[in-house]
Amino acid sequence: MLAPTSGSPTLRYTRSLSLPNYSKALSGNSQFNRGCDGTGPKPRVCAVSFLNTSPLVWGMLHGPQRGMFELEFRLPSACADALESGEADIGIVPSFELTRQELEILPGAGIACHGPVRSILLVSAKPLGEVRTLAADSSSRTSVELARIVLDHKYGARPQVLPHAPDLDAMLGAADAALIIGDPALRIDPAQLPYEVRDLGADWVEMTGYPMVFAVWAARKGVATDSIAQAFRDSCRFGLEHMDEIVEAESARLGFTPELVREYLTRHIVHRLGPRDYQGMRLFLEWAGGKASAVPVALASIG
Repeated sequence: MLAPTSGSPTLRYTRSLSLPNYSKALSGNSQFNRGCDGTGPKPRVCAVSFLNTSPLVWGMLHGPQRGMFELEFRLPSACADALESGEADIGIVPSFELTRQELEILPGAGIACHGPVRSILLVSAKPLGEVRTLAADSSSRTSVELARIVLDHKYGARPQVLPHAPDLDAMLGAADAALIIGDPALRIDPAQLPYEVRDLGADWVEMTGYPMVFAVWAARKGVATDSIAQAFRDSCRFGLEHMDEIVEAESARLGFTPELVREYLTRHIVHRLGPRDYQGMRLFLEWAGGKASAVPVALASIG
């Protein structure tokens, strides 16, 4: 897990573990604005302990945003559940979750790719057009839905999805193909596998010409304010400006080489989101049969 340091914000760890207009004010509950300023209750923030989230929360853990929020770390789908149940006020949630809950996106920061993402791999023991069952790590609902879309639109396959722990050998023993996401996918060298391996980030960009947004910061209605949204963007900026520190700390924490961590966070993952990213997210939600209106038009049209 991301380890707390002296003076860190309140951190809670669980057994389950890992966006309105830029220029327009985000109206919200003033009690959370006071909390962000240090004079009231702290907003409860659910983050993810996966490597790809580390730049987003680095400022909250080690920078100027330290102490503004009460942080808890879970799996992506569990963060969404925490928002739904009211256990959290703000969370990094799979973009597909916007089709299920009435949430407000905090603009400008999230998790996306503009090409190969490296950490969402579809591994198949059969030709992809013949896949009938898919063992999926269901910790991210967006990744599961993306696999469905790619298999259907690109390969003409509509497999039954079987939830499974992220163990590639066991998954392929139970199904025709496997979906591995997050840090477990980074521990796999696709070139060494005797199977067909597809990077679903690359497949999406190739199919649509748009970025793929996997997760966004989102808040329960009435929570987001200008100062809170800015704090999340500032935390991301702080993380990206301290990449050397992240590479050193996260490679040691997760057992990855520094080279892999740096390449993944700087060449594969995009953390600063702009209009084209939100256009891609609207398209993804349309293809997923959800509500593209969950992504405000302002996010996809601002310059």
